[in-house]
Amino acid sequence: MTSEKLERLRALLRSCGSCLIAYSGGVDSVFLARVAHDVLGEKALAVIADSPSLPRRELDEALALAVQFGFPVRVIRTKEFENPDYLANPGNRCYFCKHELFTELAPLARAEGFAVIAYGENASDAGDYRPGAQAAAEFQVRALLKEAGLTKSEIRELSAQLGLPTADKPQMACLSSRVPHGETVTPEKLRMIEQAEYVLRDLGFHDVRVRHHELGPKPPPGSERRGTLDFGPRTSHLARIEVGPAEMKRFLENGASVKVAEALRRIGYAHVTLDLQGYRRGSANEIPTAARG
Repeated sequence: MTSEKLERLRALLRSCGSCLIAYSGGVDSVFLARVAHDVLGEKALAVIADSPSLPRRELDEALALAVQFGFPVRVIRTKEFENPDYLANPGNRCYFCKHELFTELAPLARAEGFAVIAYGENASDAGDYRPGAQAAAEFQVRALLKEAGLTKSEIRELSAQLGLPTADKPQMACLSSRVPHGETVTPEKLRMIEQAEYVLRDLGFHDVRVRHHELGPKPPPGSERRGTLDFGPRTSHLARIEVGPAEMKRFLENGASVKVAEALRRIGYAHVTLDLQGYRRGSANEIPTAARG
């Protein structure tokens, strides 16, 4: 069945004639870019969007994979951080991100003669709330993996068969997904999140998220002695760490938690916590409002 779906994907790509792929370096887009190159050769081009929401290591690894497997890739700069709707971080933030991406890709495809733009949505995403899919529909961007009926687990299986190191790569949503909806997204926050997650990954943790929460006004030094309640604009940052449930025991052993807490405080987090439920998708928005300020 999986091989039949792979052949279906190849047939879809052949029918496109040429294809520009929205590339991120994740499991789905690497697989799509590799198969598209196998089928279409120079008539396939992967394009990766560089912005503050993409970790530097992810960009470097995505480019290295393209070199390793011989498919062409181009880097463009997107400007979602100039859009106040994106920065406000509403529930449909991903719509504004994907809209900006496709706004850049559409004229590129026209100028260079690519008949189709495709992105990495797959059949496992059916039924999820995916605002980015609305933007894709508006720009007629196709989800070829989904059209072929390929699920995430099947894409991982086929990636392993093709020798792609992303076969067992953990899911890597953009850094902005670590900030709860309604709290402003800023490049400064994303840099803190990126550095914090590097700390955990460098210690060998696989499934990692550092959820970034603002705890409201923080009193300036000495204000408690002066008896003033004018705290000003200062805020206190809290890091809520999620690791895979199987990795939690190791986090709590051999001083790992102390190392992480110290490193994250140097990054700028006043409070460092471990989420006892472990890593799960979408949990940035589970904290009640009362706990955030």
